[in-house]
Amino acid sequence: MGHRKLSSPRRGSSGLRPRKRSSELLPTPRSWPEVKTKSPTLLGFIGYKAGMTHAFIIDNIKGSENFGKEVFTPVTVIETPPIVPIAIRAYALDSKGEPSTLTEYWVAPPADVKLERRIKSLKINPEKQGQFLDKIKSNANNILYLRVIAATQPKLIPSLGKKTPDIAEIQIGGGDVNAQLDYALNLLGKPLAVNSVFKEGQLIDIIGVTKGKGFQGVIKRYSVQELPKWHKHRKGSRKVGTKGPSLGTPSYVPQPGQMGYHRRTEYNKLILKIGTNPDEINPKGGFVRYGLVRNAYLLIQGSTIGVRKRPLFLRYPIRPYTLNPITQAITYIDLNSKQG
Repeated sequence: MGHRKLSSPRRGSSGLRPRKRSSELLPTPRSWPEVKTKSPTLLGFIGYKAGMTHAFIIDNIKGSENFGKEVFTPVTVIETPPIVPIAIRAYALDSKGEPSTLTEYWVAPPADVKLERRIKSLKINPEKQGQFLDKIKSNANNILYLRVIAATQPKLIPSLGKKTPDIAEIQIGGGDVNAQLDYALNLLGKPLAVNSVFKEGQLIDIIGVTKGKGFQGVIKRYSVQELPKWHKHRKGSRKVGTKGPSLGTPSYVPQPGQMGYHRRTEYNKLILKIGTNPDEINPKGGFVRYGLVRNAYLLIQGSTIGVRKRPLFLRYPIRPYTLNPITQAITYIDLNSKQG
């Protein structure tokens, strides 16, 4: 072992494995927070990333060194046209003691939702749907939780260039099962605005798919140090050196493969503003590679994952660091076009 040192630092991160492509463009949450409120509410919403700009806000966080001062912050604009709940799905424990679907109750969505583009075989029989609803009501004591199947309205965003809605399950939190059922029945078939789910100053989790970078080697994917270009490395310098012992399989070896387009979750993103007037944030000519925002929007502090036009699932925070709303006054929003 005189040719090299006896140990070397591990290159890259072994976390977030496997680094494979996401199976869906709009991932849904695998877990939901427990919301202890008297009135039921949806625990999520769906939006589309428009772009970024910057703003100046008054820091109102007590204990901060900039408390009461005007500070600069980057912000992300997420366009949130109304979603349309189209079904209720009830979950109960099966014979193995695991949550499974008990039954579903569907309603005919508005014609402009274009649901047949997403679910081509959907046929709604009013008589059978009435039986499903009766089953939900009769088994209310056995239901673990209720979820709403909601569809987006991408046609309200002309710059997306698509009419096929994105569909996701959204769990209902707060209240008891009967109150949640009544709440869900009142929502079915009606457009639901984002300000009915979230409030300004609230923390949310953002679940989405990162920007895809294709198949990459270990130099870019894991920041492996490039080998010196001399005659003993004639087989390639942009490769991994030793892969570990010959017997057995090492638990961690940097390998080339997919980089980006991974499912990821960002926790505790702050909603600075929920706006209904897009002129307050639209740059001249619209956002680069997106266009003009035409619907309600969220102004999120900091950056978010994904490229422009990517659908993002917005969820109630599962591990918030505060229970009180963080109200921060916005004094200025930059409306200049951001290149790059």
